[in-house]
Amino acid sequence: MDPLLNGSYVHYGMGLPTSAYATGAVSTKVYNSNSSDHSADPSSSSSPGAAPNMNILLTIRLLMQGKEVGSIIGKRGDQIKRIREDSGAKINISDGSCPERIVTITGSLATINKAFAMISNKFEEDMRALPNSVPKPPITMRLIVPATQCGSLIGKSGSKIKEIREATGASIQVASEMLPQSTERAVTVSGTADAINLCMGQVCQILLEAPPKGATLPYRPKPTFNSLLVASSAAAAAAAQQQQLAALLQPGLLQQAQLAQLLPPELKPVCLVWSQIMTGHAHSDEFSRELDR
Repeated sequence: MDPLLNGSYVHYGMGLPTSAYATGAVSTKVYNSNSSDHSADPSSSSSPGAAPNMNILLTIRLLMQGKEVGSIIGKRGDQIKRIREDSGAKINISDGSCPERIVTITGSLATINKAFAMISNKFEEDMRALPNSVPKPPITMRLIVPATQCGSLIGKSGSKIKEIREATGASIQVASEMLPQSTERAVTVSGTADAINLCMGQVCQILLEAPPKGATLPYRPKPTFNSLLVASSAAAAAAAQQQQLAALLQPGLLQQAQLAQLLPPELKPVCLVWSQIMTGHAHSDEFSRELDR
């Protein structure tokens, strides 16, 4: 038997990313805690519109920039700890190798809504703390979902997305193009914290009822050009130092005085010793003078 069906859950979807203030993706896991028949089709246990006898787990991935991540982490991690404890959600934050970082939130629908509400309320609190002279744009979240689910959010002739806007007061837009190197599209939600919370609750419910079809290629943030340039420069510098050290092992490649001119300052103190050990000869006076510069 598939281990995923061995008393635990059936995995319907996969996590998805986000951007702007936050970008999210939904994955669902269904766990039948009462029935011993784990091979049964979960959807057969309830009729449309009825509350299923299951615990449903969601995974929402939020893509945040450094400023937003710092806001929800707080000093010494006190803010993220409070969100985890008060909501009961599992929250993980990716490392800082990219300007944008992925915040993954996992829990039940109620748990996810609680965690998301705390995050959006924190962003609104940050906005209120800005000076009056600074413009305060609406809070913006970008939920990233598989393209196969976007039709359920839009509805026939846009009827569903219009219904969400009118019911919540939030602005919601589904991107027409897929995100780079992925099969996902961004769903941008903006407005007050209360409007966003209502809107995200409805969006998550729709995504639960219409899981993605087929495989999903998730969107991943890429390092910026500046980050790549810094990494490339560091690699080039390391390679240059390796070439300089290699010359010490092959003294015939360079005259000692020429080698001393090439060495960076931090390597010069050890070169006197290395020169004697690796070559078996005492260094020249000219080599010593170059190292002393």
